[in-house]
Amino acid sequence: MPEQREQPAMSVERPLWRALTGYRAITTVYAVALLVLAWGDYTDGGRPAVAAGYVAVLVGWTALTIRRTLGADRCTPAFLAGDLTIAVAGILLSPIADPADAVTPTLPSIWVAGSVLAFAVKAGWRWAALTSAVIGAANLATAGFGRATVHNVLLVWLASIAIGYVVEVARASERTLARALRIEAATRERERLARDIHDGVLQVLTMVRRRADRADPAAAELGRLAGEQEQALRRLIHGGPPPGEEPLPAPRAAPEAAPGPPHPEGAGEADLRALLARRASDRVTFSAPAGRVPLPAGAARELDAAVGAALDNVRHHAAGPDGAGGRAWILLEDEPGEVVVTVRDDGPGIAPGRLAAAEAEGRMGVSLSIRGRLRELGGTATWESVAGQGTEVELKVPKR
Repeated sequence: MPEQREQPAMSVERPLWRALTGYRAITTVYAVALLVLAWGDYTDGGRPAVAAGYVAVLVGWTALTIRRTLGADRCTPAFLAGDLTIAVAGILLSPIADPADAVTPTLPSIWVAGSVLAFAVKAGWRWAALTSAVIGAANLATAGFGRATVHNVLLVWLASIAIGYVVEVARASERTLARALRIEAATRERERLARDIHDGVLQVLTMVRRRADRADPAAAELGRLAGEQEQALRRLIHGGPPPGEEPLPAPRAAPEAAPGPPHPEGAGEADLRALLARRASDRVTFSAPAGRVPLPAGAARELDAAVGAALDNVRHHAAGPDGAGGRAWILLEDEPGEVVVTVRDDGPGIAPGRLAAAEAEGRMGVSLSIRGRLRELGGTATWESVAGQGTEVELKVPKR
């Protein structure tokens, strides 16, 4: 019998085990009721002591093992073997207790189906088919190959196979779901770490490399090592550019984006307006409602970081060779169900396919620092760009 795996927190097996427990209890009461109703038939030419003795054993066994079918861990192979033995014994004792065949059902009656169902839920359709075949053979041996007997045997056999197969499919689906959830959790954690690396470590390594190249020869080795580590780190976290390819240009310092008190107005809530206002400068214009724009502190910090990444893109790509352009406008809107932040620039715009190409090359500002953060918050990030007319990034985050 295959080893039973630990059931997940949400398992389709648990209702089946509870139903099986109830079925065994109800069918035990039914077997007792049949004995009482047919007692006259047993005393008239039969052996009532055999019938009463077996039903007493059946009641005792069911009572003692009632908790065995509350879960897969309690339903041991020894219990299943004992349950099957009780079922087969009841079928074989039926003609002894009722030689005249005055009582149509066997002594255990439909209780025997509980044993087959236990095998189906515990071990799958193959063991269920084997168990139902044993029960069917016992019925055919005592009742002969009558039409009704063959019909009942085939019905139990097919039903047990169907239930066992459904249980196996459900287990496989649960394992697949659990694996998908683990992969999703690992991916989300990897993206979170990649965002932090992109916003900090990669930028520092790039700055060291570029500045060291222009420094004295004694610092050239430090710059070379920083460049190698930068490229290796990009490949590790996002499949970045292959060795020898030019890494991402160093970001320019942004004093207005320097970290500060994330939510000065409390541990649970932050004023998004105050956070974004710190990013205003001579080249960044900020517009917002007059009052506070409250948002959960974590969501506010992530949205502020996404705006910072959008401004980094403006500084890197919107300014022309002559230094013209590179201005940005931030608009904060406090809608009833969501917060909308729009970042617009006057740069040359984004060429079609450029974002996808940058992501493929390991340039993760858009894919991780912006899209990843908004996805974590349950929001969206959309880009609109027209050649020669700049780019507009719209960030939407639902209020919670």
